[in-house]
Amino acid sequence: MDHDSSIAEKVGRINCPRGAPAVSCPSMLTLINTNRMMPPIGPIGLEYVAEAAQDQGLDVDVLDLCLCSDPEAALAGYFSSHAAALIGLSFRNVDDCFWPSAQWFVPGLASLVERLRSLSDAPIVIGGVGFSTFARRVVEATAADFGVHGDGEQAMVALYRQLRNGRAFETVDGLLWRHDGQIVCNQPAWPAQLTIPTRRRAVDNVAYFARGGQCGLETKRGCDRRCLYCADPLAKGTHSRMRAPKEVADEVESLLAQGIDVLHTCDAEFNIPRSHALAVCEEFIRRGLGRKVQWYTYLAVTPFDAELAGAMKRAGCVGINFTGDSASEAMLRTYRQPHRAADLAQAVQLCRDNRIKVMIDLLLGGPGETPETVSTTIDFVKKIDPDCAGASLGIRLYPGTGMMEMVAKEGPLQTNPAIRRKYSGPCDLFRPTFYIAPSLGPEPARLVKDLIAGDQRFFEPTQENPVAGATDHNYNDNSELVDAIAQGARGAYWDILHRLRSA
Repeated sequence: MDHDSSIAEKVGRINCPRGAPAVSCPSMLTLINTNRMMPPIGPIGLEYVAEAAQDQGLDVDVLDLCLCSDPEAALAGYFSSHAAALIGLSFRNVDDCFWPSAQWFVPGLASLVERLRSLSDAPIVIGGVGFSTFARRVVEATAADFGVHGDGEQAMVALYRQLRNGRAFETVDGLLWRHDGQIVCNQPAWPAQLTIPTRRRAVDNVAYFARGGQCGLETKRGCDRRCLYCADPLAKGTHSRMRAPKEVADEVESLLAQGIDVLHTCDAEFNIPRSHALAVCEEFIRRGLGRKVQWYTYLAVTPFDAELAGAMKRAGCVGINFTGDSASEAMLRTYRQPHRAADLAQAVQLCRDNRIKVMIDLLLGGPGETPETVSTTIDFVKKIDPDCAGASLGIRLYPGTGMMEMVAKEGPLQTNPAIRRKYSGPCDLFRPTFYIAPSLGPEPARLVKDLIAGDQRFFEPTQENPVAGATDHNYNDNSELVDAIAQGARGAYWDILHRLRSA
């Protein structure tokens, strides 16, 4: 029996009900992908957990609601014939992080937990990046039995074993659990040694590639930067925890063996630290992967130099999305970015020199933003000529970030004219709550649009009362992307949208 066949015996993929499945043993760990954003993004965190649990001898099923046309039928069909010992829910996004849509996904998760209670007596645990950003609040809002804050590969196995023998929940890093009516939060699960299974067989990645246009992978977790607004350190840790380059390359080869040759890294910033990014590229080059795979990545503007750019190109990198934020010196200091406008210009030029497509993500509307600083940024980006730039307007507020420390000094959120939200009552950062500098006026999106002046390299911000046919780069439920991928488009979503505009 070959290696993959033996895995398939222990890790079952249930994408949608196909008749009555065989009754599984009551020791089954059932993992459910709850994310249904379109285009669909493969749940790599859930997949890593499934294969790590299988490596430890657990029987695992994956029920992928994203690939189901009828999630309710899939749930009912599965639990009518399967007896789970533990149900794990992957919660990737608390909301779409995009103003003015501000879609909040927690109520849907709470409804799913309630439905699962009617189908199974198994305890329910929630994990994922979205969960880890608001771990206690999600457990409270959903009435889940447990949560895992941080990495799930070890924590899920440890929880499973404690449920069956001992129930010493205090020993499980990352676990949120209930004791005497209170929620106890163990220290986050951010193990220093990051080793992840590389097989990538627990999820139907071929379907995700066909319907989502790309597949993801991680080269590291965590980030030691202190960007004003970022929640990544809250979810993934405050230090970069690197995978061995050999392990990352093994995973790429596993995906290539399935016919998947367009990838996107899911790191916060691929080049933090630079030495690890270079080592990963060198391993790809050594194996000849640069001739077989195309990949996109997120990069900090610095450190980025000719050596790294050339290595990335030879390793197969075809597109970079830079966290540019601004070209205004004042705003870059506010955002705690170490780069300056000249660094951004150099980064774009290095991409041009190496024939790498380049996207700059801008973050407009932060504390101190004015029409003049927005104009400075947009004019500079036009001058340095990236393939495209995302003019995001509004900063999603997260508790525990430097952004909240700064905003708190402006006075109560309730009366702060910079706050934008779509719910009533007291301000609650658990719900989508955004900041847009009031100096941009009553129609900040119109201001930005006028400054862009129709330049097709920019993805404009959405107006709060959008006109028919208006476009943006909110990837959630983006029918333009869905249709393009169905017709064969592959790549990062900004690149697909750019190609559509250039056609």
